[in-house]
Amino acid sequence: MSTAPATDQVRPAFRDVALGTREVEVEHRADGVIHVRSPYRLDPYPVRLTDRLVQWAEQKPDHVFLAGRDPADPDRWRTFTYAETLDRVRRIGTALLARHLTPDRPIVILSGNDLEHALLGLAAQYAGIPYAPVSPAYSLISSDYAKLRYIVELVTPGLIFAGDGEAFGDAIAAVRPAGCDVVITRNPRPEQDAALFEALCATEPDEQVDAANAAVTPDTIAKFMFTSGSTGMPKGVINTQRMLTSNQEMIAWSFPYFRDEPPVLLDWAPWNHTAGGNHNFGIALYNGGTLYIDDGNPTPAGIGRTVRNLRAVSPTWYFNVPKGYEALLPHLREDRALRDSFFKDLKILFYAGAGMAQHIWDELDALAIQACGARLLRLCGFGATETGPFALILLWDAEAGHLGIPAPEVDIKLVPNGTKLEARIKSPSVMPGYWRQRDLTAEAFDEEGYYMLGDAMAFADPDDPSAGLLFDGRVKEDFKLDTGTWVNVGPLRGAFIDHFAPYVSDVVVAGLNQDYISTLVFVDVNNCRRLAGLGADASLADVVNHPAVRAEFHARLKSFAAKATGSSNRVARLMLQDEAPSIDRHEMTDKGSLNQRAVLENRAADVAALYAEPPDHRILTLDRAP
Repeated sequence: MSTAPATDQVRPAFRDVALGTREVEVEHRADGVIHVRSPYRLDPYPVRLTDRLVQWAEQKPDHVFLAGRDPADPDRWRTFTYAETLDRVRRIGTALLARHLTPDRPIVILSGNDLEHALLGLAAQYAGIPYAPVSPAYSLISSDYAKLRYIVELVTPGLIFAGDGEAFGDAIAAVRPAGCDVVITRNPRPEQDAALFEALCATEPDEQVDAANAAVTPDTIAKFMFTSGSTGMPKGVINTQRMLTSNQEMIAWSFPYFRDEPPVLLDWAPWNHTAGGNHNFGIALYNGGTLYIDDGNPTPAGIGRTVRNLRAVSPTWYFNVPKGYEALLPHLREDRALRDSFFKDLKILFYAGAGMAQHIWDELDALAIQACGARLLRLCGFGATETGPFALILLWDAEAGHLGIPAPEVDIKLVPNGTKLEARIKSPSVMPGYWRQRDLTAEAFDEEGYYMLGDAMAFADPDDPSAGLLFDGRVKEDFKLDTGTWVNVGPLRGAFIDHFAPYVSDVVVAGLNQDYISTLVFVDVNNCRRLAGLGADASLADVVNHPAVRAEFHARLKSFAAKATGSSNRVARLMLQDEAPSIDRHEMTDKGSLNQRAVLENRAADVAALYAEPPDHRILTLDRAP
């Protein structure tokens, strides 16, 4: 299908790419509930995700499936073809079965993305043994290991794996249950009594591992994916084989060009998150593509490695969060060779995690046009850890906040909730529940078996359902001012971040039962340092208290208020935070998302200061110079 809008007569067209069809069915019920569904059915999909590994190992054994930088020689890529991957998966699977691992004694993986993690996870799935990839932050950043200990006590592992025995040594010692094996890739500590990963790979495979694979059914647990803990301790989302394979078939329906052009991905997204570990990893495996593991990330410390990798790899589908694209922009702008390599084969820019600011979109357009003479579609999807994650897909050019349409066999149920429509979902990729948490499972589903997302959605065009759905905020985050006026936090937060870009990282909205809205603002430290002319060693407190930073935020507070239409979207005061959000206090998830409620609770004194009269020197107000 042509992806260029019919009305676009001035700007260059989008690069042509085959995408799914933009159609929906809508059912209005007498009780006000609305169902939005795709009119299409999924093609048959495999029983097991690893069936695709077996298929590609037979059909194109020498095609490279996985590639990662060699820790001992970062200039060299280590690669595994599909045939080599299957051979190691069968070997490792045999070794795992010998340890009598089960759903009650699964595997916990502490370390991040690398080839050993990939092989171990695939081997566990092949042998029908669940595994739980856990955020490395719970081992390396947390000071008390509270979340890690909670997860280990919940899943009762029979084996713990970490890439580096020294780096993860303290965490392993703090949480390792009695009788639990440990496997390490390198640097084992003497007291760990650990097996080396290479020993698993040296195991001779036998017929038992293939028999175990044949016994895997669509209901077999593939993995436990832990939510990021934005509402407290993480919940263990049961991921079955059906969830993984049906989700990948939905993605393949959305991007049919994968069938003709096996995707090439360079991806850093953490595998302990559903986006990286299920969505992105699965795209390469399911479609016979190649996954280059990006050892970088969108941080000042990691973006250089991502740039180096992009000089070596030209992806055909690229995923990032908005901050990641923003971090790439100066490198793409200044390095023509990098720009040409990045855009050479690229068909889709995919983003998730937040809305993309317009200035980022505009510059990506300009750079793509310079490199290849066309714009690239910037698409996104919507889902949750509990939905596999894929549920809705945006298949056309649209503004931030647009979620698109339901994928085939996804039923979105919109339930009136005050002034909003609360979204619930049913599909083959929705979880059966939370592991060993029946009470939380019961609370997650309504009386008709729909998973309750907790998000609100709205029609982009009430007269044309095929125009798709918009994100309309979190149902539980919205509040009323003391005048009875509703404040829709999600849209307000997005507008605030966009207006204050690039100097704000995130914002928490306050004002429950107050006369006006105030905000606690977490600044983008690097951009604010540059604004203030400060060096990299300047502290967060130095940055937020610098006169140039305060003056800029005060000016933008006034211009933001000038655009407000009333008290529901007019921010009257703000406080720049001089303490970063804490993962141990549940203020921040390991993927960088803010828990609004936890921040408001933990920083109640700051919230009180926002409404104190007269406001102290830390507060920026509309009617007082900084």
